[in-house]
Amino acid sequence: MERYCVYFAILLQILHIAQAQNQTGFISVDCGLSPRESPYALSTGLTYTSDTGLVNSGKTGRIAKQFETDYNKPTLTLRYFPEGVRNCYNLNVTSDTNYMIKATFVYGNYDGLSADPDFDLYFGPNFWTTVNSNDTIEEIIHVTKSSLLQVCLVKTGTSIPFINILELRPLRKNVYVTQSGSLQYLFRAYFSNSGRTIRYPDDVYDRKWYPVFLENSWAPITTTLNVNTSTIYEVPKGVMATAAMPLNPNATLNITWSLETPTTQFYSYMHFAEIQTLRASDTRELNVTLNGKYSYGPYTPKPFKTETVLDLNPEQCDGGVCILQLLKTSKSTLPPLLNAMEAFTVIDFPQMETNRDDVAGLKNVQDIYGLNRISWQGDPCVPKQFLWDGINCNISDTSMPPIITSLDLSSSGLNGTITPAIQNLTHLQNLDLSNNNLTGEIPEFLADIISLLVIDFSGNNFTGSVPPSLLQKKGMKLNVEGNPHLLCTAGLCVNKGEDGHKKKSILVPVVASIASLAVIVGALILFLVFRKIKASKVEGPQPSYMQTPDGRSPRSSEPAIMTNNKRFTYSEVMTMTNNFQRTLGKGGFGIVYHGFVNGTEQVAVKMLSHSSSQGYKQFKAEVELLLRVHHKNLVALVGYCDEGENLALIYEYMSNGDLKEHMSGTQNRFILNWGTRLKILVESAQGLEYLHNGCKPPMVHRDVKTTNILLNEHFQAKLADFGLSRSFPNEGETHVSTVVAGTPGYLDPEYYRTNWLTEKSDVYSFGIVLLEIITNQPVIDQSREKSHIAEWVAFMITKGDIISIMDPTLNGDYDSGSVWKAVELAICCLNPSSVRRPTMSQVVIGLNECLASENSRRGPSTDMESKSSREVSLTIATEVSPRAR
Repeated sequence: MERYCVYFAILLQILHIAQAQNQTGFISVDCGLSPRESPYALSTGLTYTSDTGLVNSGKTGRIAKQFETDYNKPTLTLRYFPEGVRNCYNLNVTSDTNYMIKATFVYGNYDGLSADPDFDLYFGPNFWTTVNSNDTIEEIIHVTKSSLLQVCLVKTGTSIPFINILELRPLRKNVYVTQSGSLQYLFRAYFSNSGRTIRYPDDVYDRKWYPVFLENSWAPITTTLNVNTSTIYEVPKGVMATAAMPLNPNATLNITWSLETPTTQFYSYMHFAEIQTLRASDTRELNVTLNGKYSYGPYTPKPFKTETVLDLNPEQCDGGVCILQLLKTSKSTLPPLLNAMEAFTVIDFPQMETNRDDVAGLKNVQDIYGLNRISWQGDPCVPKQFLWDGINCNISDTSMPPIITSLDLSSSGLNGTITPAIQNLTHLQNLDLSNNNLTGEIPEFLADIISLLVIDFSGNNFTGSVPPSLLQKKGMKLNVEGNPHLLCTAGLCVNKGEDGHKKKSILVPVVASIASLAVIVGALILFLVFRKIKASKVEGPQPSYMQTPDGRSPRSSEPAIMTNNKRFTYSEVMTMTNNFQRTLGKGGFGIVYHGFVNGTEQVAVKMLSHSSSQGYKQFKAEVELLLRVHHKNLVALVGYCDEGENLALIYEYMSNGDLKEHMSGTQNRFILNWGTRLKILVESAQGLEYLHNGCKPPMVHRDVKTTNILLNEHFQAKLADFGLSRSFPNEGETHVSTVVAGTPGYLDPEYYRTNWLTEKSDVYSFGIVLLEIITNQPVIDQSREKSHIAEWVAFMITKGDIISIMDPTLNGDYDSGSVWKAVELAICCLNPSSVRRPTMSQVVIGLNECLASENSRRGPSTDMESKSSREVSLTIATEVSPRAR
């Protein structure tokens, strides 16, 4: 459990407290409150408002009178939802802001049925929790991604959903930070027998602190002296003025809690302050363990000053039972002490919300036409079981926001003209506005919606003429039948009217286009057939290795390399290699030979073998790529040979072979030290970054691995083997759909699953390389408990056995902070969702930080092995700001 202590400047705290006590950004909703009674202020100073305008459905209620003495405002009123399956609150928030979100549910037998509640609570399109208690508060801490936040109540059986209070409190951005996911409240307690719950205004964030009744073996401590609480967590003074310690000075202070499942991850936050005036001979020093494993320490609480010790990484407890113990150290004269503690489980909200532009466009359409459908609440597309009526979406790519592809508002009683808001639905493919009372002209902007191919405007009262741009749009299917006053142009729409004469109506001319296309295709086929016959007579039969599976020569379908620069004849290749005398290596592509150009410049000549799976297409791709890209960390192409069946690539000579050879020890007998490894990683990352950002269009390598990282005589790293590389043909594209290619173990699972290739696929492969260099373990090893290196590293870290993942041949000769930063970076690169992986630019920055840390070590004799992995990763921030990792 990595932890660190954080401080903050008093002046900044005062400014923020003033802001928080003014309730800036607070949202306090009394659900079911009459608008006539809104707003009102509690004795705490908090101001609550009615939920009118925040939800479009539901009925108001009040808890039964016999329970009113047990509760106060705003718990007395509620809103319940007897209609519809999903009913949602829509709250305007600030995007990219850390919020504490609380929802309160007090049944109070409001309906006289004495029935226990049982319904689901959703956070936007994601499941949050099940409400099945008569009195409960659900709390999460979440960073918003947009300016709209939705809290939805979902009926799952006979129980009718209800809610009493909805509260949002903005927090500092750098508090309660997680590696991934959001935080769900587990407990928040301070150690006192006072029985008083502390909240706003004592707590500027309006957190509720509940007193823990102390056991007989615990001694309470209190102070009337001032305790400095000026940290970013701003724990209330009333909380920090109390603490607990064991009555027996040699006993441990134990705190136990349970988790729903053993695999549940959680974060804990321990708040310390020494609130006893100690004598000169007194010492209080403690260690912290979790389920018997060392967690943190030794630690000494600061006199009358708050410090927060917190998780950097999520924890798990074997068996789902957590036992946190505070133990005095051997040099401590006093027992351990603890003032307060919080714990949260990790909750993931993986489902992305629908494309925000699509949602905004649809909301505008809803508002303009006054559409009030009970199902039109929450996210339009997801979850799929709550898809809005009349909407179809594309949700196939889980790494991208869902998009709205179809809008059916037929027979919806629409009046007026076609709203321009529809043009904001930029992914729309099908639009059905048939059988309404729409008037006016059909707007030209519909032709600008590139994806729109099917339109049904039949059964309305449109006037004017159909815009030519719409009629001429390729592939468009347009139905305007049943609009008696609508005209078409150039005779493109024809149908008989009531008088038997032809009237312009419904058909877009695709027949002529299809006929023309057929003629063109037929001519092209004849041309190719005759060209192939001619080629076979001139060149003779192609060798088998140059043929595709159906017998066609790839040269008939692949254009020749459009350059004569750096082109060598086969006889020149034989000369430069001295008739292929010296072999450098062999792979699936063929054999690599050593050679000289002009008798002086050393080169590596890769000859494509007849049996190689790397055909002419890959050969051509690599040549054309290396002819146009140049970077110090990409292997340079000296030239190539493309002569009949003889294909060769001629590279600059890399005298130190590939990185994998050095890691396995086959290249030499010395071990690459950690600094050299980091330098190689930085240079390799820079090569990838250039492909992604420096090339126009961007390139994806597709086969990043240690055997494709070559080293020259100065151990400078360069990426090689670009036969599988792909570019994005159109600038601005985020991915290309392509057949999966790459090396097992290094292959991006998302790319493998979706066939969508992005630069982030290279990032994943580079993450595997990072782990390979850190651990010096094979990528796939069936003899390990977890065969794949990513699973194995994650498994070892979860067990707390971090040291064992490091390459033992380094003998601890490395900066630990640098190593763990690299491990964290690798894990980020391996995120299952490509959008959550860093870019290669961010990877380069992170690796440079690792290298700088390693280079700043005080000489090679620093004994890092003697320290535990947890100790070296702990930091104490300065009085100015916390140090971020």
